[in-house]
Amino acid sequence: MNTFDVQRLRWHFDFARTGRVVTNNAASTQPPRELVELYRSLIPWYENVHRGQSAASRYTTELFELAYDTIAGWLNAPGRGSIVTCRNTTEAINTVMYSLLTEFRDGDNVVTTALEHNSNFVPWYAMCREILPRFGRHVEYRVARFDPVTGQLDLEHLASLVDARTKLVACTGASNFLGTRPDLAAVRRITLASGYRQPDGDHRSLLLVDGAQLVPTAAIDVRALGVDYLAFSFHKLMAPFGVGVLYGREELLNTTRPFLYGGDMVAEQGVTAEHVRYNRLPWKYAAGTPNILGVIVSAQALRLLVDLVAPEPAGYFGTGRPLGRATIERAMDRVAAHTRALTGRALDAVREIDGLKVFGPESAADRAPLISFGLSGWSPMRLAEELDRRGVESRAGCHCATLAHRALGLDPPASCRLSFAVYNTAGDVDRATGALREIAARRLSPAAG
Repeated sequence: MNTFDVQRLRWHFDFARTGRVVTNNAASTQPPRELVELYRSLIPWYENVHRGQSAASRYTTELFELAYDTIAGWLNAPGRGSIVTCRNTTEAINTVMYSLLTEFRDGDNVVTTALEHNSNFVPWYAMCREILPRFGRHVEYRVARFDPVTGQLDLEHLASLVDARTKLVACTGASNFLGTRPDLAAVRRITLASGYRQPDGDHRSLLLVDGAQLVPTAAIDVRALGVDYLAFSFHKLMAPFGVGVLYGREELLNTTRPFLYGGDMVAEQGVTAEHVRYNRLPWKYAAGTPNILGVIVSAQALRLLVDLVAPEPAGYFGTGRPLGRATIERAMDRVAAHTRALTGRALDAVREIDGLKVFGPESAADRAPLISFGLSGWSPMRLAEELDRRGVESRAGCHCATLAHRALGLDPPASCRLSFAVYNTAGDVDRATGALREIAARRLSPAAG
C-alpha cells in the first residue's frame, strides 16, 4: 500500500511545533526546514549565471541549469528547452497570452471555463476586450459552463464553443474552489478536432492547462496529456521562493515571441542596430537576471518530496541524480492517496453538520484535496475568523474563482475552504471539522448570543 509515516514527515516542518492547523494549502504550502537551510548554504558561492568567468558563476550556473533538468524530468518533458521559469502560475499564463498575442487573427476566439481561477480568465478577457481592439483586431472569448450540482465541467457545452476559429482552449487541471478535476483527455480530444489552422500548419486548437492545484498532488506527464502549455507554482509545492513554471512544447516556444525582452534572452553578441538575435531555449524566455536561488531550491523541493514520502531512504535531495519516471509516479501516488483520504474524511464529517453546504463533486476521488462550503447564517469571512479563534487556518472569499461563485448564485460570491497537503494528518481534519461542528451548534443553540 502506498503510505508513508506522516508524523516522521512533519518533523521536517517548523510550523508543526507551533500547534497550527494549517488547512489553507491551496493558497500556499509550508516550507520544510531543509529548503530554507539549502537556500542559506548557497549564499557564500552565489553569483550570476551564464556570463560570468568566476568559479562561483560557473558553479551557480551548473546548479541553475540542473534545476531546469529536474523540473523537465518531473513533468516528463523532452528536456529543459520546454521549461520557462517565472514568478508564479499567473505570470506563466500571461507569458502564453503575450507570446501568442500577435498570432491571433481577426475573428478568432479563445475558449476558457467558468471553473477557472481569475488568472486563467482575466488575461484572455484583457486580450480580447482591451489589447487587441486597440490594433483593430477583434477576437472573442467564450466561457464553458459547469454543472452547478456536481461541479463537473460541461464537456458538451465546451465542445459547442470550440470551432474552426478557436486558437486556444484554456482549462484548469483542478478547480481551487470546487475541487473539480476536468477530464483533460476529453478536453484534448475537443481541441484536436477543432480544425483551427495554426501557423505551423497543424489544424487544431492549442491547449493550456492551469496546473496550480493539480501538480502538487498528481504525477504529471505532459507528453501523455498532450498539452501544449502547462503552468504551476512552486509556492503550492513546499517552496515559497517566488518561482512559477510554464511548460511549453519546444516547437511553440521556438516560434512564438518572448514575453519580456533584454538580458539573458538575447544571444551572446546578438545585438546590432539592425537586428537582434534571441538566445536558444530555454533562455529565450529568461529576460534579465532570473530568480536564480529560488529556481535552484524550488527544483530541489521535488527531490525532497520524493525522499519524504519514500518508505526507505531515497537520497535524492541535494543531488543531481536523475529521478526516474517510476520513482516520481510512486511518490506522487503516495501523496495523492494520503491527501485523498484526508479529503474523504473531511467530506464525511462536514456532511453531518446541519446547515452546512459543500460545493463541488461528492467524492474525494473526483476532486483536488480541498472542500469549499457555506454555513447557513454565517458569512464565509466570519466563519473563517471563528475557525481561526479555534486554531484552524482556513480561507474565505472568492478564492480568485469569481466566475464559479457567481455561476452558483452566491451572494456575496464567497465561500469558506479547507485544503490539505502532504503534511496534514487525520487529527488536523478532526480538529477542523470539530471546530465547524462547534460553531454550527452554537448558532443553533437557544443560548447562543
